[in-house]
Amino acid sequence: MKILTRLLLLLLLVILFFMLSHATNGFNKSLEAQALVATNWWPQYLNASVHHCNWPGIHCNEAGSVIEIRMHGNNLEGGLGSLDFSSFPNLVGLHLDECGVEGSIPEQIGLLSNLIDLSLLGNRLTGNLPVSLTNLTYLVYLDLSKNQLTGPIPPSYGSMLNLRELDLSTNQLNASIPNQITHLQNLRSLSLGDNNLDGPIPSKFGNLSQLYLLNLSRNSISGHIPLDIAKPRNLQHIDLSMNLMTGPITNLSNCLKLEYLDLSSNNLDGDIPFWTISHCYYCNLSHNHFTRIVPSNHCPNYVTTDLSGNNLKRPSTCPKRKKNKPPTLCLYIFIPIIFVFFFIGIGYVIASVSYRIWKDNTKSPHPKTKKHGDVRYVLNYDGEIAYEDFITATENFDLKYCIGTGGYGSVYEAKLPTGKTFALKKLHRFQAEQPAFDKSFKNEVQVLTNVRHKNIVKLYGFCLHNKCNFLVYEYMEKGSLFCALSDSELAVEVDWLKRVKIIKGVAHALAYMHHDCNPPIIHRDISTNNILLNSKTEGFVADFGAARLLDPPIPPTKQ
Repeated sequence: MKILTRLLLLLLLVILFFMLSHATNGFNKSLEAQALVATNWWPQYLNASVHHCNWPGIHCNEAGSVIEIRMHGNNLEGGLGSLDFSSFPNLVGLHLDECGVEGSIPEQIGLLSNLIDLSLLGNRLTGNLPVSLTNLTYLVYLDLSKNQLTGPIPPSYGSMLNLRELDLSTNQLNASIPNQITHLQNLRSLSLGDNNLDGPIPSKFGNLSQLYLLNLSRNSISGHIPLDIAKPRNLQHIDLSMNLMTGPITNLSNCLKLEYLDLSSNNLDGDIPFWTISHCYYCNLSHNHFTRIVPSNHCPNYVTTDLSGNNLKRPSTCPKRKKNKPPTLCLYIFIPIIFVFFFIGIGYVIASVSYRIWKDNTKSPHPKTKKHGDVRYVLNYDGEIAYEDFITATENFDLKYCIGTGGYGSVYEAKLPTGKTFALKKLHRFQAEQPAFDKSFKNEVQVLTNVRHKNIVKLYGFCLHNKCNFLVYEYMEKGSLFCALSDSELAVEVDWLKRVKIIKGVAHALAYMHHDCNPPIIHRDISTNNILLNSKTEGFVADFGAARLLDPPIPPTKQ
């Protein structure tokens, strides 16, 4: 009897537990629905009977609790303060990318204790970085880039030990990078570029042993590159361009997996380790104070390198090999043989010349001259001759003819025997083997062969080969608008009247692409780097590798 009584009591406790648990879940669901309604981000569902788990951008678990909010490109009213974070105890992902969210990030966001992924990129967020983010101990991905956040990076961010990707780029953050950042030993990607950060890079940078991407570009960072920067064995991408860094870069030779390196526009000096520029498929060391390239026994098959704006004393990167002296015994054996073949050769040449003279005298002369093809005109164009002319003019794309480097190739200046100068954009061997770069190359050819506008750079031809792919462009004497505005002397020459004229020309070109082309063309990468200037300082739109043809809308079918 006592045993039966105990079993009944135990059964009652189990039933009571499930009832309480169900009531708690129902209460949490109710709080989540109320919190989502309060934001007014889904006005079309406020008076509808649709469950909040079925709203766009809302993802729930099997129990009906919200675990992810993912919105992109939506025009959300108000700021993050309208979202009651305490109502989402099971939220693991919050994505509000390019949604026009304004205001500051509330400290209440630290209540999302189970959050793993937080992305608020491309909004209009202001104010300081919230310290309460350090309460998110499970956070793995944090992206607050492309906002208007100010103030320093809180040193307490170094306590988010599970963080793998941290992107705070393109904001207005200031002060120096806190040393505590080096405590994030699981960090794989660190992007702090395009801010107002100053001071040196933390000295214990080698603690970030898992790092493969480092972007600190477009800041005011000073000091030397840390000695232990090569300790992260997986480091593949380094961008420290447009800073105030000084000193040598010899320690970069130990970055065995480095593929992308941009140290341009700094105050770095000393020697350039040749291994560094031969191993990377993209390397930009321009506008520094380097004096020479340390030679190496290895000469690369392809190098995408920009070394302009330095004080280099040695143009060649490949050392000359010493010839071995032949043994004396070989001289005694081969000299008589050489003399015999020499006299036989003289006899053959004399006989050949005599035969040609006799043949020419027996036939009427028809002098045959080789004309250089003019790639600007179809009627006077020979592809094989033009190809040979370009290879000769650039000495097989020698580095000294390189005038710039783009996303998937370098640009070379080629002056042909006709006196005309052209710009060649060469897709490098590494990129040619990548489907994405090959697609961009063919896409640029397809787009430019269908456009005709005075403010769009002219494409005269192209070479598509498994070992040598390049485009032949109209040559622009004054380079890109970015370089013109960055140069103090040229920036004065490009006065406001000329700048307005450049903008007007670019606007006309874009209007032509959007409205006069069929189908319309979207450039998708307009920047000062892709606006070129001719000798008259007129602007031309260039680099159509990312352009897309806009498909015409499909008319609705009648029912």
